[in-house]
Amino acid sequence: MTEPEDASVAAHYDAIAASYHEQYDADALLTAKKYPANYFRLQLLLNSFAQRGVKRIIEVGVGEGTPLATIAQAGIDVWGFDISEKMVERSRERMREAGGDPDQVIWGDVRDPVSYAPLLRGGTFDGLMAMGVMPHVENDDAVLDNMASLVRPGGTVFIEFRNKLFSLFTLNRYTHEFVLNDLLAGVSDDLKAIVDEELRARVDMEAPAIRGVTPDLQAPGYDAILSKFHNPLEADELFRRHGFRDIRLLWYHYHPAMPALEVRAPELFRREAIAMERESSNWRGYFLCSAYVVEAVKA
Repeated sequence: MTEPEDASVAAHYDAIAASYHEQYDADALLTAKKYPANYFRLQLLLNSFAQRGVKRIIEVGVGEGTPLATIAQAGIDVWGFDISEKMVERSRERMREAGGDPDQVIWGDVRDPVSYAPLLRGGTFDGLMAMGVMPHVENDDAVLDNMASLVRPGGTVFIEFRNKLFSLFTLNRYTHEFVLNDLLAGVSDDLKAIVDEELRARVDMEAPAIRGVTPDLQAPGYDAILSKFHNPLEADELFRRHGFRDIRLLWYHYHPAMPALEVRAPELFRREAIAMERESSNWRGYFLCSAYVVEAVKA
C-alpha cells in the first residue's frame, strides 16, 4: 500500500543508506564532520529506556540500524521495520554484527498494519521508537493510532519530530514561512503582503540551501520529499487524543547561535552546541533545538 510520495521517501533513504550511520558518529564531536545530532538523541533514548526498564521494543523506521543494534547490545529485545529496502538490508547487517537476530527486522509501512503484522506474533511491545518518521507522513492521526496499537498499556513511545518553533530563531526562509503560514493564519492577504515584504528584507530567504537531490544526484533530496515540521506546543493535545499520558518533550540538536553564523566560528559553534545538549532549562529547547522526541505512556 505504498503511494507515490512514499516511493519518493523510500528512494531518498535508499540513496543515503550507506552513509547514514555517520549521523551517530561520536568521533564527529571533535572533528569537522557533520554535527552528530542523532548521537545525542540516542543518548536520550538509552537513558529513558534504562529509567523505565524497557525490555522489549519495536522501532518504526529502523534506518541503517545503529540505534537498534546499540539497544540490542544493552540487552533489550529489539524488533523493527522500515519502508526503505536498502535501510532494512543495512539494519539486518548491523543486527547480525551485534549478535542479534536479523530476522527481527523486516520491510514494512507504518500506514499498513498488514505489512508489519508478523512482528506482533509475540504480542505487543513495552516500548516503541520512531525517529525521522513523522516528518514524512501525511496523516499524523492514523499513524499515531497504528503506533499505539503496537504498544501494551503502560508501555512507552519515543517519537521524534522536527521543531517548527525553531524557525523563530533561524532568521531565514523558515522564519518567513512560519510567520506567514502559521502565526498569521487567517490574517487578510493584504496585510500579509506587507508582512511578507518586510520579512524578505530582514531574513535570509536563500538559506538554508534547498536539498533537491541527494549528493549522488540519484534520488530526491530531503526537501524534495514530504518533510514537515510540527509545533511542540501541540504535542500534548495530539498524544492525549490518541490515548497517551505522562507526555514530555526530550530536546536535542541545540543551536548556540543562528545556523547561518556557524561558518564564522565553526569550532566555537560546535563546542557551545555540545555544551548545550546538556542544557536543562526545559524551555530553551522550544526555540534553540531543531528537533525533539515525545516520550509518552500508553494509558
